[in-house]
Amino acid sequence: MSSHARPGELGAFLKARRAELSPSAAGLPDTGGRRRVTGLRREEVARLASISTDYYTRLEQGRIQGSAPVLNTLARVLRLDADQRAYLFGLAGRLPDRPTRRAPQQVQPRLQRLLDDLGTTPGIVLGRRMDILAWNPLAAALVTDFARIPEKHRNYLRLLFTDPAMRKLYTDWKNVAHTCVAQLRMEAARDPDSPRLAALVGELSVQDADFRTWWAAHHVAVRGVGTKTLNHPLVGELTLDWDTLASTTHTDQQLVIWTAEPATPSHDALCILASWADTTQHTPDTDQSLPR
Repeated sequence: MSSHARPGELGAFLKARRAELSPSAAGLPDTGGRRRVTGLRREEVARLASISTDYYTRLEQGRIQGSAPVLNTLARVLRLDADQRAYLFGLAGRLPDRPTRRAPQQVQPRLQRLLDDLGTTPGIVLGRRMDILAWNPLAAALVTDFARIPEKHRNYLRLLFTDPAMRKLYTDWKNVAHTCVAQLRMEAARDPDSPRLAALVGELSVQDADFRTWWAAHHVAVRGVGTKTLNHPLVGELTLDWDTLASTTHTDQQLVIWTAEPATPSHDALCILASWADTTQHTPDTDQSLPR
């Protein structure tokens, strides 16, 4: 079994996914009888995957490691999307070996220059675990004054769950927070031995019931694009599109930007906020490194 495999997590993920899949969605006939379990039974998953029930049971119990063909079949049977499939393989330990020591996180100079040039576009650079490595004045005006947050707590997911102002900022806070938890789950498969990630998960699990529930559900997602509606205390409601720009040379760092459709009230509000930020904000010092 690979040294990076996490059979217990793999089993929990498989169990959670089969619980969400109804027999009819999986192409099984409806017998009309009362079912004692939610979703598919183990034997039904095994039958659909053309493996023995004993094999699947041992896989779900963490006693064996599934082969790549079996994992591919289970991904198809359980209707996993691309993110979930990648997460499944990560839990099975089928990712490239990672270095045992990682350099301190520091925003790359090119990303910092790009960020500084985005005068009318809020942007932040996220590192591992959604640590906030850098931001421009408009992002601070839109979201929060990141410079006032201690470096060890400068984490986007942590802010979502611990800062009351963030809950008010996002009109659909639950969906935003749930998606971020799923993104962190995906990262956990890539970096399962990170003590800082474990500490973050432990802290939020103790403090927040929603986080505990969503983390236990094993939903996964990657950062991409989307639209969010914010209720800003200064400029009111904004509907903004967000995009993630990944660094090809430093894959641990991603630039997240928010934009608005031109000639819309949201675009006008963003311009007003940019003008306000120009006169009241200062570019933060991002030369300091965050912990590994």
